[in-house]
Amino acid sequence: MGVAYAATNFEELALTADRTAGHPASVPSVTSVPPAPSSAPVPWTASALSGPSVPSVPWSAPAVSRLAEERVDHRFKALPPDAEGLTVGALAAERRNLFTGGFTTPVLALSAESVAHNLALLETYAERHGLAFAPHGKTSMSPRLFAEQLARGAWGITAAVPHQARVYRAYGIGRIFLANELVDTVALRWLAAEMTADPEFRFVCYVDSVRGVELMEAALRAAGATRPVDVVVELGAGEGARTGVRTEAGCAAVADAVAAAGALRLVGVAGYEGEVPDASPERVRDWLRRLVALAADFDGEGRFAEAGEIVISAGGSAWFDAVADVFAEIPELSLPVCRLLRSGAYVSHDDGHYKHLTPFNRVPEEGALEPAFRLWAQVVSRPSGEQAFLNAGKRDAAYDLDLPEAQVVRSGRDGSVRPATGIAVTGLSDQHTWVRTEEGAELEVGDWVGMGLSHPCTTFDKWQLIPVVEADGTVTDYLRTFF
Repeated sequence: MGVAYAATNFEELALTADRTAGHPASVPSVTSVPPAPSSAPVPWTASALSGPSVPSVPWSAPAVSRLAEERVDHRFKALPPDAEGLTVGALAAERRNLFTGGFTTPVLALSAESVAHNLALLETYAERHGLAFAPHGKTSMSPRLFAEQLARGAWGITAAVPHQARVYRAYGIGRIFLANELVDTVALRWLAAEMTADPEFRFVCYVDSVRGVELMEAALRAAGATRPVDVVVELGAGEGARTGVRTEAGCAAVADAVAAAGALRLVGVAGYEGEVPDASPERVRDWLRRLVALAADFDGEGRFAEAGEIVISAGGSAWFDAVADVFAEIPELSLPVCRLLRSGAYVSHDDGHYKHLTPFNRVPEEGALEPAFRLWAQVVSRPSGEQAFLNAGKRDAAYDLDLPEAQVVRSGRDGSVRPATGIAVTGLSDQHTWVRTEEGAELEVGDWVGMGLSHPCTTFDKWQLIPVVEADGTVTDYLRTFF
């Protein structure tokens, strides 16, 4: 074991062979979805993230490949100063060591082995349970990771806002699920133009109000839309929850409005079970059964007559086991059903929020995700025997759900690595980590502290170019993000 991840829970990095053996794959129905754009697909051969070669990416990948041509400069935190002017690809080819290769602190590292493991695990999980998968891209906003997810069978990528959809299209993604109602006139004008320019581009979004349907219809007609936008009625998770129609009668009224709108086409129902009040397995499953019953009722009323297939979608990163169970109960409907899961945080997992919430805690026989992030910061002050300060802060680490967790210390004297015994993070300033040390804890100015993080969504967004690191500290790749 190299110095990068010694004495941590990164030590067991086996992939999925023994965990997934004996589970036959089940391919979800996506028969009505046209193939995504296929202009000059680039084979995704062996990489730091994928390990052995995986199938060619079934969408336009040249733009992703061109990310390697970007020049390294002062815009990107922590990268070696002597790499200024190199392309990202050239720097990756040098395979520098995170600790001895000129990187400055603080530096965020992403475990190559853990990301590959997590990607493979959810791919297998979705196949085993007959689910299509549109991972939420807001987590990473990394086209490089999107490419890996699509190469591993993802149906498409989920977005939350128009900017994210524009990033996805810039990198050739042919299927986008927008988990929000889209009523922005400018964004709808862009969408209409995009759908006209690319007849194979598929876009699906929520509708959750009659007024929203009216705004979409007016904007799309004014934009000269040449084909209807596919929409799914969002069922809210209950009073006090986030978006979505609160009652089945309200959902029917929204569906009626869609039927009267020539620029929209109703193709299914969707929602987010993570907002169920006082969530428990029983409450979440009850809500999911309401969602399935709504789809069945709509189908019986002929509301999906123009759809080609029925989309039923749910599934964040905390309850996808419940989604799999309930979606397995979907009755036979008049059209093929696309059971669409949208989890996103799995790709990096974490050492806090999702470590406690992941469904794999409830179904350990299905496997286990591995935390992939580690933030390295340096001790820059040791004012007393009980206190130390590191040079990372709120600009570098997620802090909205949990504080970073000190895990390992790398000696500034000899590079040896030891557990962070008796060392605890107590707070963050803009550019400092507050650390409390117990009596006898080994920590001195110049040491590097490796910290686990909580909440991937507010970790990725603080870094524009993230080193991907193998267990021995070798940096093999860099992930560009677009927030």
